[in-house]
Amino acid sequence: MAEGTIKDKVAIVGMGLTRFGELWTKSDADVIIEAAWEAYEDAGIEPNAVDAAFVGTIFTGVTAGCLSEPLKMDLKPVTRVENNCGSGSEAIRMAAMSIASGMYDTVLALGFEKCKDCGFNVLPTTQPDSLHPVYNTRLTGPGAYAMATINYWHKYGIDPIEGKRTLAKIAVKNHHNGSMHPKAHLQRELSMEAVMMSPPIVYPLGLFDCCPTTDGAAAAILTRADIAKNFRDDYVLIKGLGVSVTRINPWNGKCKSDVDATFWTETAVACEQVKAQTGVKDFSKEVQLVELHDCFTITELIAYESLGICNKGEGTEAVNDGRYLLDGQLPVNPDGGLKSFGHPIGASGIRMVYEGYRQIQGRAEKPERQLKNVDMALVQCQGGVPGTFQANVQLIGAADTATKKKK
Repeated sequence: MAEGTIKDKVAIVGMGLTRFGELWTKSDADVIIEAAWEAYEDAGIEPNAVDAAFVGTIFTGVTAGCLSEPLKMDLKPVTRVENNCGSGSEAIRMAAMSIASGMYDTVLALGFEKCKDCGFNVLPTTQPDSLHPVYNTRLTGPGAYAMATINYWHKYGIDPIEGKRTLAKIAVKNHHNGSMHPKAHLQRELSMEAVMMSPPIVYPLGLFDCCPTTDGAAAAILTRADIAKNFRDDYVLIKGLGVSVTRINPWNGKCKSDVDATFWTETAVACEQVKAQTGVKDFSKEVQLVELHDCFTITELIAYESLGICNKGEGTEAVNDGRYLLDGQLPVNPDGGLKSFGHPIGASGIRMVYEGYRQIQGRAEKPERQLKNVDMALVQCQGGVPGTFQANVQLIGAADTATKKKK
């Protein structure tokens, strides 16, 4: 197997993001255009400067025409990609690969979704392409992660009340962060009491343990690293791109009882790919910001351990110590994450990169949100449920980290 690397070959020179929320008055074309034009303006280019495009969406667009029509990209190479909740991450990965291959110089990656309009629950009870329909027809997203919560508590001997308090702290943290972001879906602080007393969805998860159903779009302009200075001085480099996918396959004798619902193995594998590409050894010490997939509060807790920013079984202690607060040792989801910012599925992976990009440049939307000395940001986005994950892990960094560290 080839052991290549994309490190420092591709740069991000512009990004755009709509406000996330219940955008009833905006069409899918509206959010696409808004995100794309902000990205064009951020990069200082006209639309015709883009050689190709990749669009990530699940429900809102069926072919690449969902992007080429509103952006008038007639006859240009446009590709629709989909990998569940990681579809936006896949759009960035494909755009970066196409540039690194030498095929294109400048590429648009855009993710979008109009979840409020599509009439489809973003946490479906079935997967039409499933190799294991019996398992999935009885499983919802909240149900799967509720089981993961109980398994995690049992494995590590955590009292359920104390476990719920820990999860509530994650929700409170993310809503605090999201309350300061003008583009977040839920810009409201939550109290511990409100989270603990929220209506049950699937025990032990309550309403405020779950991310909202959201509309929105996010976009990125990528180009060759050697010409990035033609666009801007503070471009951001792609350091590593990891992806890992697995399914519960009935043909290999694996069944749901074999799934470890207390650890996201696919995320851990994607992390190893990124480490091999970049030479990074320990994300907890070498990155200054983490954006991770928190569709549920338990998803974030287990992601800490799967990303290796804390040891297995240490997530509860890390939360209770305030390790991942905005002013903590390693800020996690400083924009509020899926929990507060929202989850328009195809857009989320690019929205996470947007936060890292802006923080690295020192351009957070409000001064109170700006983190100090961000040189590298880690982004993790995963789709599916335990046992059927599609996980993307991406590392981005400042163009000249050595120069930044001297300042």
